[in-house]
Amino acid sequence: MKARKIFGQNVRKFRQELELSQEELAHRAGMDRSFIGGVERGEFNISLDNICKLAKVLDVQPYDLMEGISV
Repeated sequence: MKARKIFGQNVRKFRQELELSQEELAHRAGMDRSFIGGVERGEFNISLDNICKLAKVLDVQPYDLMEGISV
């Protein structure tokens, strides 16, 4: 499975654990809701800055969002 897809699944998992909608996550992270949807579907190669923003809102470490990704 592609790294972007795994990353997106991890974002979705942590977002749902916090019972946040994509819209609320996007708002708190200063991003667009459609971007969050694309990230969760593995459509975007997200920047390190945005990974850190999402991790902060989701109250996890950036590496937690990369769990299951190998090279």
